[in-house]
Amino acid sequence: MIVTVLAIFDEFDNKAPLAKVLKERLLRMATELQEVYLKPIMQMPPMDGDVVIYISYNLKYAVRWSIVNDVPDYIEKEIAEICALRGYIPWKNASLNIFKQINK
Repeated sequence: MIVTVLAIFDEFDNKAPLAKVLKERLLRMATELQEVYLKPIMQMPPMDGDVVIYISYNLKYAVRWSIVNDVPDYIEKEIAEICALRGYIPWKNASLNIFKQINK
């Protein structure tokens, strides 16, 4: 199974003090989650499947995660357990994949 973890900066204030440090930290955490902690997921069936996970900061700068494609329940539970052990919280935004319209 192919595992991809993407750092998302949607609600992240780029002008905040420490913005560069927070961005670098989130990118490092995404890489670490993908290459170290989710490595056992890569060995799980279906071997031709893939899972895409978004991680981001919430408004209180806690790290949150969400699986953005359809995966079997056992994969979702395994990822939830790994993320919980890392201290990440589930992403509770129902509009995760909805694009925001910008009025000009």
